[in-house]
Amino acid sequence: MATKKSQTRTAKNMRTRVTHEFPALFDDNSEVLLLGSIPSPKSREQGFYYGHPQNRFWKVLASVLNEPLPATIDEKKAMLLKHYIALWDVLDSCTIIGASDTSIEDVVPNDIASLLAQTKIKRIFCTGATAHKLYEKYCEAATGIKAVKLPSTSPANCAVKFEKLVEAYKAIQSV
Repeated sequence: MATKKSQTRTAKNMRTRVTHEFPALFDDNSEVLLLGSIPSPKSREQGFYYGHPQNRFWKVLASVLNEPLPATIDEKKAMLLKHYIALWDVLDSCTIIGASDTSIEDVVPNDIASLLAQTKIKRIFCTGATAHKLYEKYCEAATGIKAVKLPSTSPANCAVKFEKLVEAYKAIQSV
């Protein structure tokens, strides 16, 4: 008989089809695009990007942009748009095990070229190696823009210290 713990572990290890549930964040003035891979289970639960409480994305951006740490989704959106930053993910859907980017398969990319056509975006940054690899494979030819790979702010990437993340993410400010 399976224990509750082993049932949970098994459920976490199951491959699931995930479809992006919320829109890209951008406006007519957006100049920089930050791309993740696909929202994590915690992000999908919260209905917005980088929703895992241990993910350092919002803390890093607040530090880089010299802004207070945003607490609500509306505050997060306002902070990004104030600094001409758009936010989306490379993938519209994929199969994935839990939140493990390394398990991503069967991908359907987002139409990033269409987003670029609606904005002033000329620079793209990927928030992690998997997002960067997926962007290069599925989107770069259509956009004509090479993306810069930033280190992941995920709790799984805890080897990279906060200060190093802030230093790396300062690149989004350079014009």
